[in-house]
Amino acid sequence: MRTLYLILFVFTCSIALAQEGTKEKTKASSVDVNYFYGNIANHNPDILHLITGHPEGIIVSWNQKTFGNEAWEARYNYPDVGYSFIYQDLKNEYLGDNLGLYAHYNFYFLKRNLVFRIGQGLAIASNPYDKQENFRNIAFGSKILSSTYVMLNYQKENLFNSRFGIQTGLSLVHYSNANVKAPNTSVNTIAFNFGVNYNLDDVSEIAYKPLEESGEKFTQPIKYNIVFRSGVNESDVVGTGQFPFYVFSGYADKRLSHKSALQLGTDVFLSQFLKEDIKYNAAAFPDRDIDPDSDYKRIGVFVGHELFINKMSLVTQIGYYAYLPYEFESSVYQRIGLKRYFGEKWFGALTLKTHAAKAEALEFGVGIRL
Repeated sequence: MRTLYLILFVFTCSIALAQEGTKEKTKASSVDVNYFYGNIANHNPDILHLITGHPEGIIVSWNQKTFGNEAWEARYNYPDVGYSFIYQDLKNEYLGDNLGLYAHYNFYFLKRNLVFRIGQGLAIASNPYDKQENFRNIAFGSKILSSTYVMLNYQKENLFNSRFGIQTGLSLVHYSNANVKAPNTSVNTIAFNFGVNYNLDDVSEIAYKPLEESGEKFTQPIKYNIVFRSGVNESDVVGTGQFPFYVFSGYADKRLSHKSALQLGTDVFLSQFLKEDIKYNAAAFPDRDIDPDSDYKRIGVFVGHELFINKMSLVTQIGYYAYLPYEFESSVYQRIGLKRYFGEKWFGALTLKTHAAKAEALEFGVGIRL
């Protein structure tokens, strides 16, 4: 399992390295520190005993600014690429404290005063579930967690001493291990934040390079994609064990612009944990009349969207099981995640498969776009 999380960390850190190979003539960076204070969202009644206070913590970030050295930078209004560290006290003796490292993007709006940040990384839980010593922590079944955070700030730079500024806004911090190990109800913190920023370089005289388009409409023929995804996960029944899963996907995509594409395809799911779940439920709940020999395989069809940001892209898909012999969660599933392109055809993928708010698997994938 630690190997999977190492792959996750390397993959997400590649967000901040996605500009490799560019001939940058202008470089500048900044740091910011935010204090946050808020509440744990009651997204599941089972975690009510874990909500006993107002979580607080700090977010420390380094940001590499962009100025239009590549076309994608101008298309997205010159975002920042950077790294973040989060310390959070969850104000509950069973949850403890979390420490996280992230790669992030900052996107700017309203004359660069409104900043939307999204970060993805790994967190360490100081007090995860233990069947003897901490059985009440049903939120974190493992010490190492996948974590995502988003932040919306109103920011003013260069207010004091030319380089100091302030910002304030709202943050959401999510911790989960995506059912790599049970239990895993996850925790979401919604918080108010306030902080300061400092430009490490003088940016007052730096001009943003305008986007130079050819004037021709962007067009690309339909492309066909083949993806193999895998990983390990466990059913919701604690102690049933971790098992590998395999997902084979094929889909067509059509680029609508430099930024986006639509997708249509199919998935074949071979999830070993589901085979064990069928046997367990058939034996434990005979009144449900579950056939222990039910087929554990599932086939889904999906539509999706891909948002391209340099060599990275954000993938969102919604699917329906066309073949579902064993009823598990629901007949509709979702997938969200990141892709990293290596050249024109090959890509790696890191995606989360869910049924609404219920995570099923963290998928590590490799694919080709033909």
